[in-house]
Parts: sequence; structure tokens; C-alpha cells
Amino acid sequence: MLEKIFKLSESKTTVKTELLAGLTTFMTMAYIIALNPNLLTGFGAEGQNLWNAVFMATCLASAVGMFAMAFLANKPFALAPGMGLNSFFAVVVGNIAAMTGMTYVASFQSALVIILIEGTVFIVLSILNVREKIVESIPLGIRLGISPAIGLMLMNIGLGSNVGVYAAGNDFASPFYVMRDFFGALTPGVLKTNMGNEGFALMVLTVITMFVGFFAIIGLNRRGVKGAVLFGMLIASVIYWAGEAVFLHTNPFASLATASFVPPVADMAETTFLKFNFAGFAQIGWFTAITLVITFCIIDMFDTIGTLVGTASRAGMIDADGNMPGMKEALLSDAVGTIAGACTGTSTVTTFVESASGVEAGGRTGLTALTTGVLFLASMFIAPVAAIIPAAATSSALIYVGVLMLMGLKKVDFDQMDQVVPVGLMLIGMPISGSIGHAIGIGLVSYTIMKLFSGKAKEVSALTYVISVIFLVKFFLAV
Repeated sequence: MLEKIFKLSESKTTVKTELLAGLTTFMTMAYIIALNPNLLTGFGAEGQNLWNAVFMATCLASAVGMFAMAFLANKPFALAPGMGLNSFFAVVVGNIAAMTGMTYVASFQSALVIILIEGTVFIVLSILNVREKIVESIPLGIRLGISPAIGLMLMNIGLGSNVGVYAAGNDFASPFYVMRDFFGALTPGVLKTNMGNEGFALMVLTVITMFVGFFAIIGLNRRGVKGAVLFGMLIASVIYWAGEAVFLHTNPFASLATASFVPPVADMAETTFLKFNFAGFAQIGWFTAITLVITFCIIDMFDTIGTLVGTASRAGMIDADGNMPGMKEALLSDAVGTIAGACTGTSTVTTFVESASGVEAGGRTGLTALTTGVLFLASMFIAPVAAIIPAAATSSALIYVGVLMLMGLKKVDFDQMDQVVPVGLMLIGMPISGSIGHAIGIGLVSYTIMKLFSGKAKEVSALTYVISVIFLVKFFLAV
């Protein structure tokens, strides 16, 4: 049955490999299950009911998107509410509340209308092949550079935002990061003074965990062990848990004793499920509303395109022209996930860059996405278990996959400036901006300008000109 549905032998994979890949992807992105409701509710400041509703919506919408990816596109890519987009959504909700005087929940329900419109627009554009044509309009050199740029972004996440350590040294006001603060410190003593004894001890444990996991993955992979990424993460987790118990004298599983395993379905039904506040949306004003919809569309479209192209390139799923077969269905799955997010109560659902970890674990078909989707559904019941996976362990996988994706640079023609410049800007743009879509926009604009000033304007497609102008407007003129 599974062979017939997912064509495993054609993709040179097995059920076991796909299941391991799906579990690996889940472990690297499980953080979104708790982080998304945190971001959309001010870390619970807007009420437990809304937090519970967004938690449920995150699990359900992600699963719907991945099921669509599995059965419509037969691709191993995972989907969930996008990082960056969820933060932007929270800012929009806050602004709506300030503009209209509505409560945060009413403003939240108004902003869900924006996500509904965005998803509907993307379904129409996907069916009409417009999104696919946009992908094809991206110059080959830029497409080749997307994968290594995403690799640097993954490494930046793994060594940065994924493992922030809060400490008493600054009254827990902001996190200390591995690369910036640990490796960037003048001496360990200086960092210890800045963080405090307990914070510094936690930072040391975090660094050790990350690199033990990282080199464990490398060692297992070189020995040909299937599921090397997953096993490396498990090794890192055990190291972290042992360190917490032995050196920090804390119980890593203490949260499980009082955890609730009952899904808060009633809170979602009462607060966000199909709770579109069209009257509140109308109070925003048509110009602001249109601007917000376009902004969400642009960011989501190029984030998704970048992730699909970059990850597919690493998996060997693209042809000689840099195109991925089944791109239309993959983009349609993304749109279905976004509609599901709007209906259940969360921000834009998009293809996750952490899908690369599952691809590296051997995932090649929709069975990988299906596995991850099922685990997201199960998380409605086992969220407390997923929450004890240490961030340092997932960073091991992110850093490893990021390093591997850098290998895509060998496909870039470094003798051609119209490839080197856009790719170079994307390489620095993705990790610093944190946005795949914006970095691609910078690459496209620079490519177009170079062609114009070098007398090769005819080599640029009409659609590339249009997209470049749209990005220029977004960067400099959008309000």
C-alpha cells in the first residue's frame, strides 16, 4: 500500500528510512509547537485560553499542510507556522488593537482574515501555475545559491537564536548566545562574570551538548548508520539531561510530573476556530488591509520557494535547469496549510527549512511528511514530552545540515559576476535578516541591476523585472 501511494522504490528509499526521516524532521522543528503560541500571545500574557487555542491550531494546521504535501505532492517537506511571519503577525495584531481599540483577541480574530485571504490567493495562483512560473523566472545562478544560503541560515540558527541561554547576570532580560557570547567572549572569566555562575554552567553544558551531538552525527554518518541525524540528537539529549542532573542539580523531567496531556479543544473552539472577525478587519482601512495582505504574500511566497528549491537541491530532486518536478503541488500544499491555519487560529503556514534534516536522514517521499504530520497531531497529547527535547540537541542537527548545504556552492560559477554577486548577498542576507524571501529579493534586485548596467537587459525575463520592482517597492516604499 505505502509503496503504491508514495512510490518508495522509484525514489530509492524504504519505509524505515522514511519513518526515521519524519521523526528526525519532527525533532528539529518540535520547538514551534510551544514557541508559536508564545510569540502570538506575548508568552501567555494575553490569556491561557488564547495560548491553548494557538497551541492546538499549530498542531492541526501543520498536520493538514504536511498531509497535503504527502498526498498531493509526494514530497518530504514539513510545514508549520513560519518563523518571522508569526512574529510579524503578532505585531500586526498589536497594531490593530492600538488602531481600533479592540481587545487583543478580537484583533487576533481580525488578523486571521488576512491569513485567510492570503491562503485563498495562493490557492488560486497555484492552480493557475502563477507561483510555479515565478519559481521558473528566478535565474539559475540565484537558484543554485539558495541552498548554501539556507545552510548558513541554519548554522546561524543553530549557533544563535535556537539556543539562547537566559542568566541572572543581566536579570534574565535577554539571552546569551553560543557564537556571539561564548565564542565571542574575551575570556571565559569575562563571560562567567557577565552571566553568573549558574548561567555560565548552563552555557558550557549547552556548548558541549551541541558539539557532542554534531560530531556524533558526523561519525555515525561516516560509518553509514541509517538515521545518523536522529541518533546524534538522541545522544546529545542524553548528554544534556545527564549534565542537568549531575552538574546543575535539576531534574530534566520534572515538568512531566505536573503536565497535562489533555488537548485543550474547547479553548480553540471558543477562541479561534472559524472565529473570523470580518467587522474588525473592515476597521483597519482598505489601504492598510491591502498592504498587509500583499506583504504577507510576498514574504510567504519567497520563503516557501526558497525552502523548496534549496532543500530539493540538496536532495537531488531538481533537474538540469534547476526546476523541481511537482513544484505546483508542493506550493498548493503550502496554500492549503495556510487556509487551515487561518481556520484554526494561527499565522501563515509555510514550508519549514528544518525539512532539510529529514532529507539528510534519507527522506525522499511524502511518507516523511506524513510521519512528521502524524507526530504533530500526536503532540496535542504528548506536547510535554516534546518540550523536554533540549534545544542544544536540535542545534546539533541544524549545524550539521547547514554545513552539508554549503556544498551547493560548488555548482555556482564563480567566474560569472552576475552569479557571484547575487549569491554572495544571499549568503550574508539570509542569516542576518532571518528571512529567506527577503534575501532572495536582494539577490534578484542585484542581478537585474547588474544586467541593466552591463548592457544585457534582454537576458532578464519580464517576470524577473516585475518581481524585482515589487521587492524594491516593498523595501523602500511600503508603509
